Amino acid sequence: MTSKKFIFAANKIDFMAIADLYSSGEHRRNLAHFAAIATLASIDGEVSTEEKSMLDRFASKLDITESEYKEVMKKENVYPISPPHDSERRLERLYDLFRIIFSDHLIDDQEMVLLKKYAIGLGFSGDQADKVIEKSVAIFSGRIDFDDYLYLLKN
Repeated sequence: MTSKKFIFAANKIDFMAIADLYSSGEHRRNLAHFAAIATLASIDGEVSTEEKSMLDRFASKLDITESEYKEVMKKENVYPISPPHDSERRLERLYDLFRIIFSDHLIDDQEMVLLKKYAIGLGFSGDQADKVIEKSVAIFSGRIDFDDYLYLLKN
């Protein structure tokens, strides 16, 4: 019996280490998203009160610490969006941002502007960005028609 307990304990330790790696990897991805969003918000030189409010909401949604927030917001720091080469990965990044934005079940005009900038930064043309954003908003807000619903369930 002792050996079985030991094996179970060892497996539990391995699982915990893997879970810790996953969550820290997720946090790094969230931090990278936040940094790219902050760069987009400050692209015109100054962060407006509305943009600051939006960044505060994103920081909260992404579990960004106060020290991480301060580091990202330093004027000398610029975090570019490094667009992936394949469209599936671009959509995955945009999907991640939509999940963040819709975590409070709302999307406002500033977030829409930011989404478009982000989509273009990821490599979508203006028209492609508009179409992807329109469809994504419909999906995330639950406003899809039955044909789209059926398509999503079958594929």
